[in-house]
Amino acid sequence: MARKRPMYLNLFRIKLPLPGIVSFLHRVSGALLFIAIPLFLAALQLTLGSQADFDTVTQGFESPLVKLVLIALLWGYSHHFFAGLRFIAMDMGLGVELAKTRRNSWLVMASSLTLTAITGGWLLW
Repeated sequence: MARKRPMYLNLFRIKLPLPGIVSFLHRVSGALLFIAIPLFLAALQLTLGSQADFDTVTQGFESPLVKLVLIALLWGYSHHFFAGLRFIAMDMGLGVELAKTRRNSWLVMASSLTLTAITGGWLLW
């Protein structure tokens, strides 16, 4: 009997459906938020030190690069929130049919991007 070798899966050629992409982005956004925790805690610690340190952090948040990072974190938070609500609903047996799963995935993507665009526009304004 010939042994079957494991199949080589090229992850760049696999076309995930939208629910799979939402699931993957849920994990990415969670990791992004986890990595950002020490950065926010360091900024908070600096703001509590002295008025000069507070002014330094405030000026740092005026930088376009920092604003871009904040918008990325805002997207991460909003996507993680809406996708988490979707997964909780699916755990309760709501929306597990294929058509509803696809519609809910579009709703998660639209909600997170809309909230990011509105709040990011306000942040840049």
